[in-house]
Amino acid sequence: MNIPFIKMHGLGNDFVIVDARQNTVPSDKDFIAKISDRRWGVGCDQFIVLDKSEKADIFMNIYNYDGSIAGACGNATRCVASLFNDGNCVIETISGLLSCFKQGGNISVNMGKPKTNWNEIPLSSEADTTNVEIMGYNGYCVNMGNPHIVIYVDDAEKIDVAGIGNKIENNPMFPEGTNVEFISKTQDGVRMRVWERGGMITQACGSGACAVFVACNAKKICDNELLVHLDGGDLNISYNEKGEVLMCGAYEKSFIGEFLYD
Repeated sequence: MNIPFIKMHGLGNDFVIVDARQNTVPSDKDFIAKISDRRWGVGCDQFIVLDKSEKADIFMNIYNYDGSIAGACGNATRCVASLFNDGNCVIETISGLLSCFKQGGNISVNMGKPKTNWNEIPLSSEADTTNVEIMGYNGYCVNMGNPHIVIYVDDAEKIDVAGIGNKIENNPMFPEGTNVEFISKTQDGVRMRVWERGGMITQACGSGACAVFVACNAKKICDNELLVHLDGGDLNISYNEKGEVLMCGAYEKSFIGEFLYD
């Protein structure tokens, strides 16, 4: 069976996108892990399966490279949005509806209101989510469709993201795991490096940048807008008048092709 796909990326955070409305798309973990592998498959950070939606233009299923399900991905949302009505569309995910609109050469996504209660993130027990102590660091926990902990450091460039991030992701404090963002201040915003839940460093994380903005706004590090510098480029994050988080950034189509499924 030949399955068509589109390879896209948002700031280097890359995706294999397939359309289940027109093709039978396997969703078992072994298949997704193989396609996501950069030597044995196409290679991607997340595997995206599009399907019909009764509430929106499209339903977006998001799988991590290991086949586990992800609740949100801001960079993937921008990429998928670009395929529908020139970016002006609504995308449904397991975490809810995401409104998207074209803004210059970029696409903005309404990522919704952040969740900061301990049981919404979730944490294993009640805690002050604005000041979580873990492995000698202080962090801010927030759910942006998936769990995040934002950790403030003097210099994000000097952090062992993989070594520390992996341990925090798998700490019993986070029963569903967590994404881990390390940030330090810059002259015009913040520098962010990210360990994504599922086990990898990625060039960018849209929902992570939103979590960073929420944390920085709450800590008075920024006002209602923040420029986040990631390995793959920059994202502009802000609040709208309803307290919803808006993420604006670039997207790019890399190539199209077909892969075989026996």
